[in-house]
Amino acid sequence: MRYAIIGAGNIGTAVAGHFARTGVEVGVAASRGVDAVRGVAEKIGPQAIPVDVADALGADVVILAVPHEAIRELVGSVPDWAGRIIVDATNAIDYSDFSPADLGGRASSDLVEEWAVGARVVKAFGHTWAKVLAREPGDGHGGRRVLFLSGNHSDANAEVAQLISGFGFEPVDLGRNGEGGLLAQFGGPLTTKSFVSQPIAGSGPAEMDLVTD
Repeated sequence: MRYAIIGAGNIGTAVAGHFARTGVEVGVAASRGVDAVRGVAEKIGPQAIPVDVADALGADVVILAVPHEAIRELVGSVPDWAGRIIVDATNAIDYSDFSPADLGGRASSDLVEEWAVGARVVKAFGHTWAKVLAREPGDGHGGRRVLFLSGNHSDANAEVAQLISGFGFEPVDLGRNGEGGLLAQFGGPLTTKSFVSQPIAGSGPAEMDLVTD
């Protein structure tokens, strides 16, 4: 299996919708089991294939859209990820007051990489609201909605950026998780922001403008 999403909530189904829209097959799994995700997968489209969590964990690229507190046990069930990519779409939240969880200043995706032995972890799909993520990536005026990503392995970042671009979004690589990536993790200044990239007339570079959603 090339791609799998673990988590069939708002973020997971939003990302799965873009796989279906672009005709790319993706496994969809949830802790409740295959039967629990069949209805969700049917609504998404035939490219969304219900699978067991164990099967999803064996995909080349595993997108995590589960509560952050569930990740350690989940990824730790794989003894060695052998360089496979985990896309961390989760947010580390203190639900007592809906504030960023206290991680001692560390990037949440760096913790995921620590727990997932041998994995290359890329933070993506989690910085904006699910309802915004689920929308068509174009703005109707020739621009493309921006999705931020970060990670400590440039080759993995590039692979996920290519996936994001294939969905029709504009990928913006913020660099390492513990540096630029902190800008887009929950509580960072880019959290919940929605940008589009628009070409500047007569020049090559793109200009990013804030979109009000």
